Amino acid sequence: MGQIQWYPGHMHKAQREIREMLSQVDMFIELLDARLPYSSANPLLAEIRGDKPCIRVMTKKDLADPARTLQWLEWYQGNDTREMIAVASQDRQQIRSLTQKCRTLFPTRENAITVMIVGIPNVGKSTVINVLANRAVAKTGNEPAVTKMQQKIKLDHNVVLLDTPGVLWPNVENPQSGFRLAASGAIRQTAISFEDVAWSFAEFALQHYPGLLRQRYGFSEEGADAGALLSCIGKLRGCLKSGGLIDQERVARILLGDFRDGTLGPMTLETPEMMREEVLEVERLREEKARRKAERKNNWKKGKKER
Repeated sequence: MGQIQWYPGHMHKAQREIREMLSQVDMFIELLDARLPYSSANPLLAEIRGDKPCIRVMTKKDLADPARTLQWLEWYQGNDTREMIAVASQDRQQIRSLTQKCRTLFPTRENAITVMIVGIPNVGKSTVINVLANRAVAKTGNEPAVTKMQQKIKLDHNVVLLDTPGVLWPNVENPQSGFRLAASGAIRQTAISFEDVAWSFAEFALQHYPGLLRQRYGFSEEGADAGALLSCIGKLRGCLKSGGLIDQERVARILLGDFRDGTLGPMTLETPEMMREEVLEVERLREEKARRKAERKNNWKKGKKER
């Protein structure tokens, strides 16, 4: 899968408003998807917030692989100065404790603390906000771009929460991150090919979670590829077109839907080790891109002189 670019107008507006509100913000709560903690961390938000305090929260813990969630928590404890916790939507008490955690970062402050909550689309931000507020103040949905306006919410412990729309960044450089964001539903389906994402997801699941595929679909072929898995699901679910051909779009929707809602089982699409390798690869691609750009520029200058 190549680079994914999906940056609706309201996201551009949201990131501009975040910058404009920055002087009023004391700290951030950044939500990451526990199934893809690296790929769901928006580098644009990291640049905007600078050195302001930040608590990072991995949401959707109940949908993620517990062993890999532990790996990520251990990695953050050893490599990141920001506090990291993992929560599920039903962990109401742990979510509610976030306001107290924010207050402890400003022990001498008597007036209100302004906290901005940020994250990519479909990371579960509205669900967390509703638990923090103990009432339905944010619209929830299993689709990206549900929240499109900022709002201020008063919470316990004299904390004021600034809600913002989910924001992606204009260019997802890491192709693997693009696949994971698409598979999780962070990118609206009109911007991607369901079939391409499902194929990539099937390849990953065959390598990392064959037991879950066997349990859900009865699929256990040794050495099978993504095509065989998708065909199996199509026949199992009756996703057939005329002539007995598999309806690949319907199969893709079934497979990705089973992953997104947890029906397939707890899965995590990346590990700290994957992240380290991909960071190096992205840096290599950047250097290669810069080299080609410099080469084209030099050739243009050379050609201009010869003329």
